[in-house]
Amino acid sequence: MRTAIIAGQGRLPAALAAQMVEPPLVAALDGFAPAGLTVDLRFRVERLVPFLRALERDGIGQVIFAGAVTRPRLDPALLDEGTAALLPRLMAAMQQGDDATLRVVIELFEEFGFQVVGVEDLAPALLPAAGVYAGSVTPRDEADAQRAAVIVGALGAVDVGQGAVVAQGLCLGVEALPGTDVLLAQVAGIGALRPDPARGKGLLYKAAKPGQDRRIDLPTIGPDTLRGVAAAGLGGLVFQAGSVICLDLPEMQRLAGEQGLFLWARG
Repeated sequence: MRTAIIAGQGRLPAALAAQMVEPPLVAALDGFAPAGLTVDLRFRVERLVPFLRALERDGIGQVIFAGAVTRPRLDPALLDEGTAALLPRLMAAMQQGDDATLRVVIELFEEFGFQVVGVEDLAPALLPAAGVYAGSVTPRDEADAQRAAVIVGALGAVDVGQGAVVAQGLCLGVEALPGTDVLLAQVAGIGALRPDPARGKGLLYKAAKPGQDRRIDLPTIGPDTLRGVAAAGLGGLVFQAGSVICLDLPEMQRLAGEQGLFLWARG
C-alpha cells in the first residue's frame, strides 16, 4: 500500500519520511512546504476533492499528516463543485476549534477510501518512552511537572494548547495559538514576577490533549525547543512519554547536556 505524507511546515515530515521503508508521496498545502523534503504534489483547500482524486490516481492507500499549518484564507473563486459541497461541514468544524476541524479532515479522507495512520503506526521511534534522557530531576521538578500536567490537561480539554511553563508551582505561561516558541519568548521576558531561580528554575511541559485523535496533531519538540527552554532560563523540558514527537533525540540529549538542562519523558 503506497503512503502519502500530507505535509506542513517544519522538520517533522522529513524525519517521518526517513523512518519509512518505502519512499512516500509528499503532498503539501500551498504555502506550507516542509523543510528538507521535495514536494510531489501541492494542493489548496478550495480544491480538496480534485486533490483527493489525484491521490487515488497515484495509487495512494494510506495517508499520514505531519507538520505545521495555519488556517489558510479561502478564495471562493477557486472552489470546484465537489469541494463547495463539503465546505459548510468544514467551516462549521473550524468554528468549534482545532480538534473538531482535524476530526472532520480525517473523516473526509476516510470517506474517500484512504486509511489515516499516525506517527506511532509508521515511526514509533519518534515517540520516546518514559525515562530521563539528560540531566537529573529533583523533587521540586517532579512537583512542577505534576502541576504543569494538570494545567495542560485543563487547556487541552477546551482545545486551547499542549504546553505550559511552571516554576515552583507558579504558572508562568501557557501555550495557545501562537505556539511554543512564543510562549518561551514571553517567559524569557518575565522579570519581577518570576520566583527565585535558586529554589528551582522551572520547566516547560508538553503533552497531548486529553481524548485527542492520536493520528494527527501530536505535539512536537526538538533541538530548537531546548534552545528556547535555555533562553527562557528554565531548568528543563518535560514531555508526556509516548505521546510527544521528538525530532533528533540524540541531538536533544547532547544539547541538554551542553546547556545543563534535564530532559524527561514523564510516564
